[in-house]
Amino acid sequence: MKVILRAQVRGLGEPGAVVDVAPGYARNYLFPRGLAVEATEGNLALLEAERQREQRRRQHELDEARGLATRLAGQTVSIPAKAGEQGRLFGSVTSQDIAAALQKALGVVIDRRRILLDEPLKTVGEHTVRVRLHPEVEIDLRVSIVPA
Repeated sequence: MKVILRAQVRGLGEPGAVVDVAPGYARNYLFPRGLAVEATEGNLALLEAERQREQRRRQHELDEARGLATRLAGQTVSIPAKAGEQGRLFGSVTSQDIAAALQKALGVVIDRRRILLDEPLKTVGEHTVRVRLHPEVEIDLRVSIVPA
């Protein structure tokens, strides 16, 4: 009996996979738990429509990320911070500070977890920071820390 998996089933496959199983396994285990539906023409058409909808959503997210990347390319974000005489900060500039500065200066909302810092910035001057806008789109953002 052919079924369409609605959830990941160990030993069978991922959601959306069409697999062949024993009729009793499908009737007694998969169907009652909502793990699968019968692979009828109508259900297969719904599965294909769902796949296309997901594909369009992913493409839309990628296009938005690329548009944001072109908008941010070449931009410098300035962050004022208290610093000592040798240019060492009292404290540090974190990804959260950079995200807040981006929102304030450019009106761009970026989650702080998308700003890739190995360690917080602790000196005055220009720094280059990687920002992952999408799994396929990363940019280098210049961050200028100026003494306040």
